[in-house]
Amino acid sequence: MKIFLFILATYWLIPAVAIGQVCEPLPPPTGNIVNVDTTSQLENAINTASSGDTILLADGTYNLNGVYLWIDTPNLTLRSKSGNAGAVILNGSYVTTEIITITASNVTIADLTLKRAYNHPIHVVPSSSGDIVNARIYNVHIIDPGQQAIKINQYDNFFADFGEIACSRIELTDAGRENIRNNCYTGGVDAHQARGWVIRDNTIEGFWCEYGLSEHAIHFWRGSRDTVVERNVLVDNARGIGFGLTDSGSGRTYNDNPCPGAGYVGHYGGIIRNNFIFQNRSQLHESQDGFDCGICLAQACDTKVFHNTVVSTATPFSSIEWRFSNTDATITNNLVSHNLLERNGASASLTANLDHQPLSLYIDGAGGDLHLAENANDAIDKGVPIGENLCYDDIDGAHRDITPDIGADEVVKSLNIKNLPLLPLLLFDD
Repeated sequence: MKIFLFILATYWLIPAVAIGQVCEPLPPPTGNIVNVDTTSQLENAINTASSGDTILLADGTYNLNGVYLWIDTPNLTLRSKSGNAGAVILNGSYVTTEIITITASNVTIADLTLKRAYNHPIHVVPSSSGDIVNARIYNVHIIDPGQQAIKINQYDNFFADFGEIACSRIELTDAGRENIRNNCYTGGVDAHQARGWVIRDNTIEGFWCEYGLSEHAIHFWRGSRDTVVERNVLVDNARGIGFGLTDSGSGRTYNDNPCPGAGYVGHYGGIIRNNFIFQNRSQLHESQDGFDCGICLAQACDTKVFHNTVVSTATPFSSIEWRFSNTDATITNNLVSHNLLERNGASASLTANLDHQPLSLYIDGAGGDLHLAENANDAIDKGVPIGENLCYDDIDGAHRDITPDIGADEVVKSLNIKNLPLLPLLLFDD
């Protein structure tokens, strides 16, 4: 019997395959489980926890009334029992200064809503005991922080490294904006001297003020290093993603000297990839500072900016900018509605970027759906390959093909058998 096998097409003509759900629910808890359903029980469970405990919160609103949760026990997990972040609310009512402070390693916060902290809803900071690592913030909804929503700090010469913020929503609403103080001292994620953090698959929205310039939706600076910012959707923020900020100052340095001779570095290495950054709010346009920048690099050494889409319906200061003499960036396959801007002696290698592009390239450019339209011919298949290890997927987790599209979205191609070339017929005997 003869078996005939037709090879219909080479693999880049086959539809891209998603890499799987990037925001799956966490697995069920293991080890010692502590169930709580009141604020006093919650406070007591945190204060008496042992390493390895999981504290499960019953559904409901926990009015803290000044209570704050100081987590200094390593290997602790705090999460809702139901897994539904919207069903468990820790409300600071602008009385509790910080709702959760993490000062130990391997702490997970998941499946909760935190709202109205006077300062930071979550603060990750080491103590005099030493460095901390592996903080994980997952499926957490933060609403109306009084300052930055998630603050990451050093303490003395100790650092908070290798954490993850994923699959979460962080927002400043119109009502919350009225409670911002100190010349718009707010923002989404703000990290000082932090190394190896991954910020992925989050939505961050609304960080701007009528007067004063907000911090970024995502900001790592003062010598932060090796940050990965990917697959986030940032909407109506005065500034999108920032690596570095100032020309000079005090910052963390490293024994291996990753940027020799550079002097002050705001951010070492790192990659910003596959993010949607969108701005359409008229009140933000008309505010004192407007939309400043989508992706902002300042004294950022050896930073990679790949496959991002930055769209504004009004003119920003910059869609993507790189600034100051110690900035040395690689900027490739980015799609923006306005300008790419070099400032103050910075340097960058630019390849296959599209600037000043119309809203018609997207499924709904005016409404914020920045997936490419089928007829976005200037972007589809016009990118350059940059390597599987640097950017193998798109904003939806779909695999990029060998002729990648420019921007964060990779259009999934349909398989049309009628139009596919037939490669040589292979003939096998059984």
